[in-house]
Amino acid sequence: MSVQQWVRPEILAMAGYTPGEQPKPGEQVIKLNTNENPYGPPEAVKQAMHAAIHDNLRRYPSPDGYGVREAAARVLGHGLTPEQIILGNGSDDLLTMLLRTFIDPGQVVASMEPTYTLYEALVTIQGGCYRSVPWQPDGGLPLEGLVALQPKLIFVTRPNAPTGHVVPLEQVAALCQAVAQSAVVVLDEAYGDFAEDHGLPLLAAHPNLIITRSASKSLSLAGMRIGIGFMHADVALQMHKVRDSYNVDRVAQAALLAAYENWSDYAPLIARIKQQRQWTTTQLRKRGFEVKDSYGNFVLARVPQGGLDGLQWLESLKKRGILIRYFGSIPQLSEFLRITIGTEEEMALLMTAIDEIMKVA
Repeated sequence: MSVQQWVRPEILAMAGYTPGEQPKPGEQVIKLNTNENPYGPPEAVKQAMHAAIHDNLRRYPSPDGYGVREAAARVLGHGLTPEQIILGNGSDDLLTMLLRTFIDPGQVVASMEPTYTLYEALVTIQGGCYRSVPWQPDGGLPLEGLVALQPKLIFVTRPNAPTGHVVPLEQVAALCQAVAQSAVVVLDEAYGDFAEDHGLPLLAAHPNLIITRSASKSLSLAGMRIGIGFMHADVALQMHKVRDSYNVDRVAQAALLAAYENWSDYAPLIARIKQQRQWTTTQLRKRGFEVKDSYGNFVLARVPQGGLDGLQWLESLKKRGILIRYFGSIPQLSEFLRITIGTEEEMALLMTAIDEIMKVA
Protein backbone atom coordinates (compact mmCIF):
# COMPACT_ATOMS: atom_id res chain seq x y z
CA MET A 1 0.00 0.00 0.00
CA SER A 2 1.27 3.50 -0.81
CA VAL A 3 0.22 6.46 1.31
CA GLN A 4 1.74 9.06 -1.00
CA GLN A 5 -1.59 9.86 -2.59
CA TRP A 6 -3.02 10.87 0.81
CA VAL A 7 -0.16 12.53 2.69
CA ARG A 8 0.76 16.18 2.22
CA PRO A 9 3.90 16.65 0.09
CA GLU A 10 5.61 18.61 2.88
CA ILE A 11 5.26 15.66 5.24
CA LEU A 12 6.45 13.13 2.68
CA ALA A 13 9.56 15.20 2.03
CA MET A 14 10.59 15.90 5.62
CA ALA A 15 12.76 13.65 7.76
CA GLY A 16 11.03 14.49 11.04
CA TYR A 17 12.56 15.34 14.38
CA THR A 18 14.74 12.72 16.06
CA PRO A 19 14.74 12.91 19.88
CA GLY A 20 17.55 11.58 22.02
CA GLU A 21 17.80 7.82 22.43
CA GLN A 22 15.76 6.33 25.25
CA PRO A 23 16.99 3.28 27.18
CA LYS A 24 15.13 0.04 26.65
CA PRO A 25 12.80 -1.13 29.45
CA GLY A 26 14.92 -2.40 32.32
CA GLU A 27 18.19 -1.22 30.76
CA GLN A 28 20.55 0.44 33.25
CA VAL A 29 22.43 3.37 31.73
CA ILE A 30 23.87 6.73 32.67
CA LYS A 31 21.57 8.97 30.64
CA LEU A 32 23.39 12.15 29.60
CA ASN A 33 21.73 12.72 26.22
CA THR A 34 18.40 14.51 26.73
CA ASN A 35 19.22 17.35 29.16
CA GLU A 36 16.96 16.12 31.94
CA ASN A 37 17.56 17.32 35.47
CA PRO A 38 19.55 14.68 37.39
CA TYR A 39 17.74 15.53 40.62
CA GLY A 40 14.08 14.94 41.34
CA PRO A 41 11.63 17.72 42.20
CA PRO A 42 11.25 18.87 45.83
CA GLU A 43 9.18 16.69 48.11
CA ALA A 44 6.35 19.23 48.20
CA VAL A 45 5.99 18.96 44.42
CA LYS A 46 5.81 15.17 44.54
CA GLN A 47 3.22 15.35 47.29
CA ALA A 48 1.09 17.72 45.23
CA MET A 49 1.23 15.34 42.28
CA HIS A 50 0.26 12.42 44.52
CA ALA A 51 -2.70 14.36 45.88
CA ALA A 52 -3.84 15.27 42.35
CA ILE A 53 -3.83 11.61 41.33
CA HIS A 54 -6.23 10.82 44.17
CA ASP A 55 -8.47 13.84 43.63
CA ASN A 56 -11.04 13.86 40.86
CA LEU A 57 -9.08 12.43 37.94
CA ARG A 58 -12.49 11.68 36.43
CA ARG A 59 -12.93 15.45 36.04
CA TYR A 60 -11.29 17.59 33.37
CA PRO A 61 -8.51 19.87 34.55
CA SER A 62 -8.73 23.65 34.43
CA PRO A 63 -8.86 24.39 30.69
CA ASP A 64 -6.50 27.37 30.89
CA GLY A 65 -4.58 26.63 34.12
CA TYR A 66 -5.46 30.00 35.62
CA GLY A 67 -4.31 29.06 39.11
CA VAL A 68 -0.87 28.09 37.81
CA ARG A 69 -0.66 31.24 35.70
CA GLU A 70 -1.52 33.39 38.71
CA ALA A 71 1.20 31.71 40.77
CA ALA A 72 3.76 32.17 37.99
CA ALA A 73 2.97 35.87 37.69
CA ARG A 74 3.19 36.36 41.45
CA VAL A 75 6.45 34.45 41.90
CA LEU A 76 8.33 35.65 38.82
CA GLY A 77 7.38 39.31 39.17
CA HIS A 78 8.44 41.86 36.50
CA GLY A 79 4.89 43.21 36.47
CA LEU A 80 3.50 40.03 34.92
CA THR A 81 -0.22 39.28 35.06
CA PRO A 82 -1.94 35.92 34.58
CA GLU A 83 -3.38 37.26 31.32
CA GLN A 84 0.16 37.40 29.88
CA ILE A 85 0.83 33.72 30.55
CA ILE A 86 -0.23 30.60 28.69
CA LEU A 87 0.50 26.94 29.45
CA GLY A 88 1.44 24.19 27.01
CA ASN A 89 1.93 20.45 27.00
CA GLY A 90 5.67 21.05 27.11
CA SER A 91 7.29 24.11 25.56
CA ASP A 92 7.19 22.29 22.21
CA ASP A 93 3.41 22.59 22.36
CA LEU A 94 3.83 26.34 22.81
CA LEU A 95 6.03 26.47 19.72
CA THR A 96 3.31 24.70 17.74
CA MET A 97 0.71 27.15 19.02
CA LEU A 98 2.89 30.07 17.99
CA LEU A 99 3.19 28.79 14.46
CA ARG A 100 -0.55 28.13 14.26
CA THR A 101 -1.20 31.68 15.42
CA PHE A 102 1.23 33.61 13.23
CA ILE A 103 2.36 31.60 10.18
CA ASP A 104 0.51 31.15 6.92
CA PRO A 105 1.78 28.63 4.34
CA GLY A 106 4.86 29.96 2.60
CA GLN A 107 5.73 32.60 5.19
CA VAL A 108 9.31 32.72 6.45
CA VAL A 109 10.36 31.65 9.92
CA ALA A 110 13.99 32.43 10.74
CA SER A 111 16.56 31.32 13.27
CA MET A 112 20.30 30.83 13.63
CA GLU A 113 22.37 27.74 13.00
CA PRO A 114 23.09 25.54 14.78
CA THR A 115 20.11 25.59 17.13
CA TYR A 116 17.17 23.46 18.26
CA THR A 117 16.43 21.20 15.31
CA LEU A 118 12.73 20.86 16.11
CA TYR A 119 12.06 24.39 14.83
CA GLU A 120 12.52 23.39 11.21
CA ALA A 121 10.27 20.34 11.57
CA LEU A 122 7.46 22.33 13.18
CA VAL A 123 7.67 25.07 10.57
CA THR A 124 7.55 22.49 7.77
CA ILE A 125 4.49 20.82 9.29
CA GLN A 126 2.76 24.21 9.43
CA GLY A 127 3.61 24.82 5.77
CA GLY A 128 5.97 27.69 6.50
CA CYS A 129 9.40 28.31 5.00
CA TYR A 130 12.26 27.82 7.48
CA ARG A 131 15.43 29.85 6.91
CA SER A 132 18.55 30.09 9.05
CA VAL A 133 21.68 32.21 9.16
CA PRO A 134 24.94 31.52 11.05
CA TRP A 135 25.56 32.99 14.46
CA GLN A 136 28.11 35.79 14.56
CA PRO A 137 31.67 34.51 15.19
CA ASP A 138 31.37 35.70 18.81
CA GLY A 139 27.98 33.97 19.21
CA GLY A 140 25.97 37.15 18.77
CA LEU A 141 22.83 37.70 16.73
CA PRO A 142 23.28 38.25 12.97
CA LEU A 143 20.81 41.14 13.02
CA GLU A 144 21.18 42.25 9.40
CA GLY A 145 21.00 38.69 8.09
CA LEU A 146 17.82 37.98 10.03
CA VAL A 147 16.10 41.18 8.94
CA ALA A 148 17.07 40.54 5.30
CA LEU A 149 15.08 37.29 5.33
CA GLN A 150 11.88 39.31 5.95
CA PRO A 151 10.57 36.73 8.43
CA LYS A 152 7.18 36.71 10.10
CA LEU A 153 8.61 34.98 13.17
CA ILE A 154 12.14 34.60 14.56
CA PHE A 155 13.33 31.97 17.04
CA VAL A 156 16.17 32.95 19.39
CA THR A 157 17.26 30.19 21.76
CA ARG A 158 18.90 31.50 24.93
CA PRO A 159 20.88 29.67 26.21
CA ASN A 160 21.22 28.12 22.79
CA ALA A 161 20.95 24.38 22.29
CA PRO A 162 23.23 22.66 21.54
CA THR A 163 26.02 25.23 21.95
CA GLY A 164 25.07 26.47 25.42
CA HIS A 165 26.00 30.10 24.73
CA VAL A 166 23.86 33.17 25.42
CA VAL A 167 23.40 36.31 23.35
CA PRO A 168 23.38 39.66 25.20
CA LEU A 169 19.87 40.77 26.09
CA GLU A 170 20.51 44.13 24.47
CA GLN A 171 20.89 42.31 21.15
CA VAL A 172 17.52 40.62 21.69
CA ALA A 173 15.98 44.01 22.40
CA ALA A 174 17.59 45.45 19.25
CA LEU A 175 16.15 42.61 17.18
CA CYS A 176 12.66 43.19 18.61
CA GLN A 177 12.96 46.86 17.72
CA ALA A 178 14.26 46.17 14.20
CA VAL A 179 11.27 43.97 13.30
CA ALA A 180 8.69 45.66 15.52
CA GLN A 181 6.24 46.22 12.66
CA SER A 182 6.78 42.97 10.77
CA ALA A 183 7.60 39.99 12.98
CA VAL A 184 7.38 38.43 16.41
CA VAL A 185 10.52 37.34 18.23
CA VAL A 186 10.32 34.12 20.23
CA LEU A 187 12.93 33.93 22.96
CA ASP A 188 13.18 30.23 23.82
CA GLU A 189 14.40 30.07 27.42
CA ALA A 190 14.00 26.35 28.03
CA TYR A 191 17.39 26.49 29.78
CA GLY A 192 17.00 30.02 31.11
CA ASP A 193 17.23 29.16 34.80
CA PHE A 194 20.79 27.92 34.31
CA ALA A 195 21.93 31.27 32.86
CA GLU A 196 22.89 34.41 34.75
CA ASP A 197 20.00 36.53 33.42
CA HIS A 198 16.79 36.17 31.42
CA GLY A 199 14.48 38.06 29.10
CA LEU A 200 11.38 38.69 31.21
CA PRO A 201 12.41 42.33 31.91
CA LEU A 202 12.21 43.00 28.15
CA LEU A 203 8.53 42.12 27.80
CA ALA A 204 7.11 45.46 28.93
CA ALA A 205 8.99 47.41 26.26
CA HIS A 206 8.56 44.98 23.35
CA PRO A 207 5.01 43.79 22.57
CA ASN A 208 6.33 41.60 19.72
CA LEU A 209 8.46 39.55 22.15
CA ILE A 210 7.28 36.12 23.33
CA ILE A 211 9.22 34.08 25.88
CA THR A 212 8.83 30.32 26.27
CA ARG A 213 10.09 28.26 29.17
CA SER A 214 10.04 24.61 30.12
CA ALA A 215 9.42 22.76 33.38
CA SER A 216 11.44 19.84 32.02
CA LYS A 217 14.90 21.19 32.80
CA SER A 218 15.38 23.28 35.92
CA LEU A 219 12.08 22.18 37.53
CA SER A 220 12.75 18.42 37.16
CA LEU A 221 9.37 17.75 35.53
CA ALA A 222 10.26 16.39 32.08
CA GLY A 223 7.87 13.48 32.57
CA MET A 224 4.95 15.85 33.15
CA ARG A 225 5.37 17.83 29.87
CA ILE A 226 4.69 21.44 30.89
CA GLY A 227 5.66 24.63 29.08
CA ILE A 228 5.04 28.23 30.11
CA GLY A 229 4.74 31.15 27.70
CA PHE A 230 4.99 34.86 28.53
CA MET A 231 3.80 37.63 26.19
CA HIS A 232 1.61 40.69 25.77
CA ALA A 233 -1.91 39.96 27.01
CA ASP A 234 -3.42 40.66 23.58
CA VAL A 235 -1.12 38.06 22.02
CA ALA A 236 -2.01 35.50 24.69
CA LEU A 237 -5.70 36.06 23.97
CA GLN A 238 -5.16 35.06 20.35
CA MET A 239 -3.02 32.04 21.24
CA HIS A 240 -5.74 30.71 23.51
CA LYS A 241 -7.87 30.35 20.37
CA VAL A 242 -5.49 27.77 18.87
CA ARG A 243 -4.65 25.98 22.12
CA ASP A 244 -5.98 22.45 22.39
CA SER A 245 -8.77 22.15 24.95
CA TYR A 246 -7.51 20.96 28.35
CA ASN A 247 -3.98 20.79 26.93
CA VAL A 248 -2.28 20.47 30.36
CA ASP A 249 -3.54 17.68 32.58
CA ARG A 250 -4.58 17.93 36.23
CA VAL A 251 -1.46 16.29 37.67
CA ALA A 252 0.88 18.43 35.58
CA GLN A 253 -0.90 21.60 36.69
CA ALA A 254 -0.65 20.52 40.32
CA ALA A 255 3.07 19.86 39.87
CA LEU A 256 3.81 23.24 38.32
CA LEU A 257 1.68 25.09 40.87
CA ALA A 258 3.60 23.40 43.69
CA ALA A 259 6.89 24.20 41.95
CA TYR A 260 6.07 27.91 41.97
CA GLU A 261 4.81 27.75 45.54
CA ASN A 262 8.12 26.14 46.57
CA TRP A 263 10.30 28.16 44.20
CA SER A 264 13.17 28.68 46.64
CA ASP A 265 13.67 24.91 46.98
CA TYR A 266 15.04 24.79 43.43
CA ALA A 267 17.87 27.27 44.00
CA PRO A 268 20.29 24.76 45.60
CA LEU A 269 19.58 22.18 42.88
CA ILE A 270 20.30 24.69 40.11
CA ALA A 271 23.45 25.85 41.90
CA ARG A 272 24.59 22.26 42.19
CA ILE A 273 24.16 21.69 38.46
CA LYS A 274 26.06 24.89 37.65
CA GLN A 275 28.93 23.81 39.89
CA GLN A 276 29.02 20.38 38.28
CA ARG A 277 28.88 22.00 34.83
CA GLN A 278 32.07 23.92 35.60
CA TRP A 279 33.77 20.80 36.99
CA THR A 280 32.82 18.83 33.88
CA THR A 281 34.10 21.58 31.59
CA THR A 282 37.45 21.65 33.40
CA GLN A 283 37.83 17.87 33.37
CA LEU A 284 37.02 17.59 29.65
CA ARG A 285 39.50 20.33 28.79
CA LYS A 286 42.20 18.49 30.74
CA ARG A 287 41.55 15.48 28.51
CA GLY A 288 41.97 17.40 25.27
CA PHE A 289 38.33 18.25 24.51
CA GLU A 290 37.55 21.76 23.33
CA VAL A 291 34.69 23.05 25.47
CA LYS A 292 33.30 26.58 25.42
CA ASP A 293 31.55 27.95 28.48
CA SER A 294 27.94 26.78 28.66
CA TYR A 295 24.97 28.42 30.36
CA GLY A 296 22.64 25.42 30.03
CA ASN A 297 22.57 22.15 31.94
CA PHE A 298 24.85 20.59 29.32
CA VAL A 299 28.16 21.18 27.58
CA LEU A 300 29.13 20.91 23.92
CA ALA A 301 32.58 19.37 23.52
CA ARG A 302 34.73 19.00 20.40
CA VAL A 303 36.49 15.63 20.50
CA PRO A 304 40.31 15.60 20.75
CA GLN A 305 42.08 15.89 17.41
CA GLY A 306 43.83 12.85 15.98
CA GLY A 307 41.74 10.31 17.89
CA LEU A 308 38.24 8.90 17.64
CA ASP A 309 35.65 10.85 15.69
CA GLY A 310 32.33 11.93 17.15
CA LEU A 311 30.41 8.82 16.12
CA GLN A 312 33.11 6.54 17.52
CA TRP A 313 32.97 8.38 20.85
CA LEU A 314 29.18 8.00 20.90
CA GLU A 315 29.43 4.25 20.29
CA SER A 316 32.33 3.72 22.69
CA LEU A 317 30.52 5.43 25.54
CA LYS A 318 27.30 3.59 24.77
CA LYS A 319 29.15 0.27 25.08
CA ARG A 320 30.05 1.38 28.59
CA GLY A 321 26.43 2.20 29.45
CA ILE A 322 26.64 5.96 28.96
CA LEU A 323 24.33 7.79 26.55
CA ILE A 324 25.37 11.18 25.16
CA ARG A 325 24.10 13.16 22.15
CA TYR A 326 25.80 13.30 18.76
CA PHE A 327 24.46 15.44 15.90
CA GLY A 328 26.10 13.69 12.97
CA SER A 329 23.51 14.99 10.52
CA ILE A 330 24.61 18.59 11.18
CA PRO A 331 27.93 19.14 9.36
CA GLN A 332 29.29 21.84 11.68
CA LEU A 333 28.68 19.57 14.70
CA SER A 334 30.16 16.33 13.34
CA GLU A 335 33.15 16.57 15.72
CA PHE A 336 31.12 17.49 18.78
CA LEU A 337 29.39 15.66 21.63
CA ARG A 338 26.64 17.22 23.73
CA ILE A 339 26.77 15.98 27.30
CA THR A 340 24.04 16.58 29.87
CA ILE A 341 25.20 17.47 33.37
CA GLY A 342 24.33 14.56 35.63
CA THR A 343 25.02 13.88 39.28
CA GLU A 344 28.53 14.11 40.71
CA GLU A 345 28.76 10.32 40.65
CA GLU A 346 27.56 10.09 37.04
CA MET A 347 30.02 12.70 35.81
CA ALA A 348 32.89 10.98 37.64
CA LEU A 349 31.94 7.70 35.95
CA LEU A 350 31.87 9.52 32.60
CA MET A 351 35.44 10.73 33.14
CA THR A 352 36.54 7.23 34.07
CA ALA A 353 34.97 5.88 30.87
CA ILE A 354 36.64 8.62 28.80
CA ASP A 355 40.02 7.74 30.30
CA GLU A 356 39.50 4.06 29.47
CA ILE A 357 38.55 4.87 25.88
CA MET A 358 41.53 7.15 25.40
CA LYS A 359 43.91 4.41 26.60
CA VAL A 360 42.78 1.93 23.97
CA ALA A 361 42.01 4.35 21.11
